[in-house]
Amino acid sequence: MPQPVVLGIDFGGSKIAAAVAGENGARLGMSTIRTRSGDGAHATFERGLAAARTLVDQVADGRPLAAVGACTIGIPSQDGVALAPTIDGWGEIAFGRRLAEAFPEARIELATDVKAAAYAEAHDGALAGSDPGIYVNLGTGLAVAVVAGGTVLNGAHGAAGEIGYNVRALADVGCDSGARAPLEEVVSGQALHRAAAEILPDAHGAADVFAAADRPGVARLIADFIAELSFHLVNLTVAIDPARIAVGGGMVRSWQRLHGGLRRALDAAVPFPPELVVADFPYDAPLRGVLSLATVSAHEIR
Repeated sequence: MPQPVVLGIDFGGSKIAAAVAGENGARLGMSTIRTRSGDGAHATFERGLAAARTLVDQVADGRPLAAVGACTIGIPSQDGVALAPTIDGWGEIAFGRRLAEAFPEARIELATDVKAAAYAEAHDGALAGSDPGIYVNLGTGLAVAVVAGGTVLNGAHGAAGEIGYNVRALADVGCDSGARAPLEEVVSGQALHRAAAEILPDAHGAADVFAAADRPGVARLIADFIAELSFHLVNLTVAIDPARIAVGGGMVRSWQRLHGGLRRALDAAVPFPPELVVADFPYDAPLRGVLSLATVSAHEIR
């Protein structure tokens, strides 16, 4: 009987990436398409499923598909995606059920994108052997994951590490989410790009903002961004006492602009400052993570 394959799909805010691997973890092929959220949530999701199915058909060479690991922004379940404001309508997608319908022959494993990334870093990357460790995702949005004993902390509702919802000031205490700006609206790649829009109308993302750090006004925006990120990271670090913090996501392309301020803040305020490193898989850890989850699931079946 031919050896089965597994599929991983990362439904991200800017792209949808898929990869097929053998049971030994060796990749057989990968594809990436733009998310195109303007097309609508359901059309975007279906495009991602279609691209993933095409990839399996192209590279599996007739081998059976044993398991599919899929992650996304927000918290996926069988019937929806919670805490997913980046794409309008994304929360209404029956995420798990549609995956099961699209790949009826396979076992389905779901994860948030940041927890999938932390899983990859904890098992094969920068957080391996770090107990506990913190994975920080600085991308379109903002979230963290805590790793203890090699296990990614999930939380009672799957929302552990969703610091993008943190309150930012004393005046925010007691205010519901509609009456205050959550942290992610100020500290994220999308937020920084938006804040710089008047100064840098031609910027295409956070990387362009960091690249223009010497321009009038931009340096202050970046300093405020790093200061507020540092404030929340320091408090989280004091609470968790990690051995290491690994940072991934698209903004690590500007790590030389971020590292110094974060490092100084941790050293100044944390009783036992941890290591602070770039993740080993800064840009594709979520995809690696769901591939690993699918591989584990496939082995359990056998």
